Formats: sequence, C-alpha cells, structure tokens
Amino acid sequence: MAEKKIEKVSIVISKGSLEGVYPGLIMANGARMEGIEANLFFTFFGLEAIMKKRMKKLKVATVGNPAMHIPSLLGIIPGMSAFATSQMKKEMEKLDIPPVDEFIEMIHDAGANIYACKATVDMFHLSMDDFCEQTDAIINVGKFYEVAAGGEIIFT
Repeated sequence: MAEKKIEKVSIVISKGSLEGVYPGLIMANGARMEGIEANLFFTFFGLEAIMKKRMKKLKVATVGNPAMHIPSLLGIIPGMSAFATSQMKKEMEKLDIPPVDEFIEMIHDAGANIYACKATVDMFHLSMDDFCEQTDAIINVGKFYEVAAGGEIIFT
C-alpha cells in the first residue's frame, strides 16, 4: 500500500524566543522546499517574530529552560541571555540559517502564508501596521481551521 504524501501543513508558533520560533520556520521552509503548502499562524508571544519592531530582537530564554543545561540561577545573571543568543546566532550562521526577518521573507516568497491571531492581536492592542509586510492577514481561529482544513496542524 502506497503511503499518502503530506500536501499541506499549518504550523502554530506561540513562543517568542529564538528557540521557540525557529523550529516552525525551519519546518515551514522544509515544507515549501518539498512542494507542500505551508501556513504559519503566530499567536501569543509568537507574534514577536512577525512584529516589525521586535522580529530582529528575539533572544534565547535562559531562565527556566532545562535544555540550556545551566542552573536557572545562572540564567538570571545580567548578559546571560544576550550571550546565549549571540552564541546561538553564530552557530546558525555557520549552518547558513538566516536571521528571523530574512527567513520569514524567504518562506513567504516561497509561497507560505503568514497569519497573525486575531484574539492575541486584540488582546495586545495591535494592528496590521505593527506587523512585517509578509503578514498576509489577521485571522481568527475559525478562519485558521478553514485555512488548515485537510492538512496537518503542527504546534511548535
């Protein structure tokens, strides 16, 4: 029996840290490279990744992040998050992974759709003017389900 090929993915990005945003961007990029339709839905702090004023300032979360393998107490030292962010960006650059703003532009240019969550936009008193030009629309959850219908929904 032949396996059914995935034709569409919709990826929900709800975290605003570098390690919270990049997995979804990498998955969306990979989907587009494989010819798979991709939709990105940014909600809660994930909106930081598509906000004009914040998308270039995302940082690594050093406090309460067990994958950092450092005691949380060390994570609160001034400059620790900036250091960890700098190190992660250097490693990503070695792998030719672009910065968030360039990655979003690249993914959008490849045909992915980028949406902001209406409930979160309203809660944070934002408007379309706050988002990068690649943001296709501000949509509610019902519209997201319409867009995602027939595909896989992935939460990062």
